[in-house]
Amino acid sequence: MNTKKILILILILFNIGLDQVSKEYVRKNVVPGSRTELLGSQLQLMNVENSGAFLSMGSNSNPTVKLIFLLILPVIVLGAVLYYVFTSKALDNLSIIGMCCIAGGGIANLYDRFLYGSVTDFLYIDLGGVFKTGIFNSADLSVTTGMILLLTSSFLSRPSNTIESSN
Repeated sequence: MNTKKILILILILFNIGLDQVSKEYVRKNVVPGSRTELLGSQLQLMNVENSGAFLSMGSNSNPTVKLIFLLILPVIVLGAVLYYVFTSKALDNLSIIGMCCIAGGGIANLYDRFLYGSVTDFLYIDLGGVFKTGIFNSADLSVTTGMILLLTSSFLSRPSNTIESSN
């Protein structure tokens, strides 16, 4: 295995490990349903089990729908992402890091779904009503960071579309 592939694997495992350690801490030390202010009411620590997808979407769906959309489809998508990040020679470093964050976060949440039947969410941000999040975890943060990195990379690599004056 070459150095690039080893670094990709390390980054994916780092994202998974960070998520699993943080969730384990929350499961053991934070009472379910409680709220602990970390930075006043702006950043709160909770312990909520999410049996749905992002922001609990689909948590009331029937078991077959949940199996397809929360387990089978994510395994297929993550498999494609992993294959692409390990084999593509066209990806720049920012895109590789972004895809590793997405893969690591996705695998970490998928692991929870297989093991526990739900995902532990524990962070909530409220910036005075101007910006509020749903309750999320570090895997969600990894996926979001990965998407931001991919978008940034895509904008940085686009050819300039400026119109030159014809004087």
